Amino acid sequence: MRFFKFKRLKIVEQIGIVFLFSVLIPMTVSGFIINNVNQHSMRYQLRESAVLIANMVSDEIDFFANTINGNLEQIAFSLKYIPTKSQRENYLKTISTSFDNCENIEIVTKEELEKLHDKNAKLNKATISIPLDKKDFLAATYTLETLQDELFQSLKDDRRQIYVMTNDGKLVASHNYTDAVFKDTLALLPSKMRIDTPVIFGDVKNQPIVYVHKKDPAITIIVNTTEKVTQKAINENRAKIILSILFAIFVIIFITALYIYYLYINIRQLFKGIIAISKGNYERQIRLLTTAFTPHEIVFLAFEFNRMAGEIHKSYLQLKENNIELEKLNEFRSNLIDTVSHELRTPLTSIQGYTSRLLRQDIKIDEETRLKSLRIIKEQSERLKRLIEDLLTIPDIEGMRLMTNVESVWLPEVMETARMLVKNKDNKEIEININEDFSNVLGDKNRLEQVFVNLIENAVKYAYPDTKIVVDGFIEEDCARIFVKNECDIIPSDKLDKLFEKFIRLDDNTTRTTRGTGLGLFIVKGLVEAMQGQIKLHSDENYGFCVEVILKLAKEEEAGIDA
Repeated sequence: MRFFKFKRLKIVEQIGIVFLFSVLIPMTVSGFIINNVNQHSMRYQLRESAVLIANMVSDEIDFFANTINGNLEQIAFSLKYIPTKSQRENYLKTISTSFDNCENIEIVTKEELEKLHDKNAKLNKATISIPLDKKDFLAATYTLETLQDELFQSLKDDRRQIYVMTNDGKLVASHNYTDAVFKDTLALLPSKMRIDTPVIFGDVKNQPIVYVHKKDPAITIIVNTTEKVTQKAINENRAKIILSILFAIFVIIFITALYIYYLYINIRQLFKGIIAISKGNYERQIRLLTTAFTPHEIVFLAFEFNRMAGEIHKSYLQLKENNIELEKLNEFRSNLIDTVSHELRTPLTSIQGYTSRLLRQDIKIDEETRLKSLRIIKEQSERLKRLIEDLLTIPDIEGMRLMTNVESVWLPEVMETARMLVKNKDNKEIEININEDFSNVLGDKNRLEQVFVNLIENAVKYAYPDTKIVVDGFIEEDCARIFVKNECDIIPSDKLDKLFEKFIRLDDNTTRTTRGTGLGLFIVKGLVEAMQGQIKLHSDENYGFCVEVILKLAKEEEAGIDA
């Protein structure tokens, strides 16, 4: 009886197990060992560098003190040859100005020297003296800013905290000083200190603190390795080691992945392609990662599969296109039926109603009523005629079979004709700003009249009450730009772009606040483009709706050309 059922692993699973035991675990152990060795090495380096800095500061202080003592000894030697007290005082005043940051040099007694020392200590100044004889001393007063600058000039970029104190605990100079850390450091300072020897103290092994207790001059130097220095020295190196190990693991993974990348992935592509075809995704193609290591059999299978899928996909696309065309035809039929039924119903009802009135024998119709009825019948008949002409123009525009007789056309005449043909029941003012000397344009005169009648009528229909329709014309280079404007609500840009489509209207389809089929701008666009022109729509605060028609200017040799 079998108690264990063997499961065959996939290629990726097998490589993952091999990688775990042969690469990941050994390199992790190696990383811990290297990191531990690095930490001990950096700890030793921090201790040595702290001692080195303490010695450097000590040497700087010794050099500073020796230099000043040497200068004072030279002055004391010169004073032996100056006979009077006033001459000595003048000499000391003159010589003190030649030393940097030296405030004063004077001759004092022992009692005066002690008072001067106490006074300068309160003012954070240094007092340096040498004996002249048994009762007099030569004393110099220096500002400590000089000592601060010279001591730490070479340590500007170092993050350690350095303190220079007198033996009575007064801080003379500091580098990177913070009050809290300074107090904590003083608390760790031993009560008994060795003289002139760097000593490491403190209770944090990765943050060594070093002191140098000097007898001459009587000061103590403390170098504190702060947590920031430790992090920079140890943690950054630790991060570099970890990143190096991770990079090595990544390289190994990358090289190992090359083995399965061209084999396993290609096999998976074959599987996915077969599954996609079985689920009806005939567009799926197998794209192999072909290299010199890709087997010939896999390449052959992929090529034959793609050829088969391509043939199936072509048939599927053809069927899909046929379905889309049928849907478009069905939508067009629905829109056409809706538009025609709506737009024909009103004029037919009017014609039928007024015709029935005229045919009635039981009532007497006066001449005025008869003429009014006939006029309405005529208007509604013309409306039906325009609707039929618009519907008959659509196939020619869509099939690009619209014929135009392009010739030199005088635009002012076209505009006046269009003004007379426009249905303007509200008697809105139509202002045409095109002078009689306007340059001729290339176009079909009858079609241009149809274009501008449609545009002006459309502007009249949607304009605010008691506003005027403005038609402007400008010449720009080799083109004429004609603008038909009205004042109405600003049209959003998303609706503005759709107005050239069939059966698109600004008003709501359920309310039909204005009459129209939604074919006007579609037909206008087709007519203008058939005459090699352009048409654009604009909507802004100045004019709610503006149609820009761009036509080419006519030349003498172009007159009478047919499109």
